Amino acid sequence: MTLTVGLAGITGKFGTLLATSLLRNPSISLRGYARDPSKLSATLSSSPNLHLTRGEAFDASTLAPFVTGCDVVICSYLGDDKLMTDGQKLLIDACEAAGVPRYIASDWTLDYTKLAPGEIASKDPMKVVKAYLETKEKVKGVHIFIGGFMDTLLSPFFQMWDPATQTFRYWGEGDEVWEATSYKNAAEFTAAVAADEKAVGIQKFIGDRATIKQIAASIGRATGTEPKLERLGSLEELKTLMIETRDKNPANIYAYLPYFYKYYMTNGQTLFGPETDNAKYPDVKAESWEDFVRRSRQ
Repeated sequence: MTLTVGLAGITGKFGTLLATSLLRNPSISLRGYARDPSKLSATLSSSPNLHLTRGEAFDASTLAPFVTGCDVVICSYLGDDKLMTDGQKLLIDACEAAGVPRYIASDWTLDYTKLAPGEIASKDPMKVVKAYLETKEKVKGVHIFIGGFMDTLLSPFFQMWDPATQTFRYWGEGDEVWEATSYKNAAEFTAAVAADEKAVGIQKFIGDRATIKQIAASIGRATGTEPKLERLGSLEELKTLMIETRDKNPANIYAYLPYFYKYYMTNGQTLFGPETDNAKYPDVKAESWEDFVRRSRQ
């Protein structure tokens, strides 16, 4: 039996990984939706199981035929609040009108249901979309929680790991647990969820669940080095810094967003483990921090 999967935002970084994982399943017929499908690699675009549609996120006339006949639609949009709320609402409305049974929202994050509005501003659209899906009669929402993305947490944007000096910087005591999953692993779990017609509601997956100091040790084992640990201050000091930075220039979200993520990940508020849905899909191997760093260095 062939399963028809729609993937909106297929040319983005995560969308491309999703498409790669989905096309490994010979039972899946994939439809990709993008503003410029030519950005997709030749390897993917030449797949006989992929059909590409050119269209804008806010063009209902192209969204409707794209979703019609799909068994599940995945949204991998990444952008401003208008795209993440109004853009997804248009896509959800198209799914509802076409009778698409499931919609996998653009989440892939920590447990935002435990956050009050404004605590992490970039999660507010996800809360809005989840509530919007709950008003629909035909299309059921699917929300995939993966903790933080390992790729992002070790990137320069997050200001935690400095590969030049082999320094791991953190707030708190260092024994706080973080939940994290790599982009690649999250895509693999999502592909498994898409193929599972019974998977609805919140789905929880973790590549690794480890303390801050354990993460640093994993990096050390993977790189053959001994990272230096640098404590930047207490969680209360981090909270003060993040609020001061935001209030100084609210429009510059990228200046304070990493602080908010670090605070709400470190204080345990957004944790959803240790119970996960990993075991539902035994063919997908959880990628640990050490696995991820080793693969990234290849």
